[in-house]
Amino acid sequence: MNKFIIILSLLFIPYMMSAQTVYEVEMQPNQVVEVSGNLSDGAQISDLSWAWNSSVACFPATQSQKFTGNHVIYKSVIPKYSELEITVVPKDKKANFSIYAYEIGVGSDRIVPNLPSCIRCEADHKWDRPWKGKVQNHTRTVKNLVAINRPYQVVVGVVGANGLSDGEYTLQFKLKSR
Repeated sequence: MNKFIIILSLLFIPYMMSAQTVYEVEMQPNQVVEVSGNLSDGAQISDLSWAWNSSVACFPATQSQKFTGNHVIYKSVIPKYSELEITVVPKDKKANFSIYAYEIGVGSDRIVPNLPSCIRCEADHKWDRPWKGKVQNHTRTVKNLVAINRPYQVVVGVVGANGLSDGEYTLQFKLKSR
């Protein structure tokens, strides 16, 4: 009996350790809502293969190192006839942060790494090289998150690059609605 309990416990430990706190954000139409956070409140996700799955297409495997730190997860609802832009602003301008956001149906419980598909996924991270005519600073922004005829749930991951697991930031949700 004791061996059974030990084996059962060992099977559930990885599940319990991967349980991620998800923070809810209530957005206001045509306003910017800011939320403060710290990467230390998140957890690492060892399997990032969901991101380059063709049914998700968030970021390619070649950029996976930029998503190896702690993930802090937020969720909200984009009302119909709305467009959302999300920006993470690290307190330390030298800290290397990344961000991703994906849209799923309202009421869905699909949280990474258990994301077999989504409606849309966008990501931003530090560039490997300069882009002609563009300048990147310490902020990271995802755009093109839209809801037309129905609302969608948006799930946002603020991530430390290269294993970064601590760092304060402000997350800005800019919602444009009819």
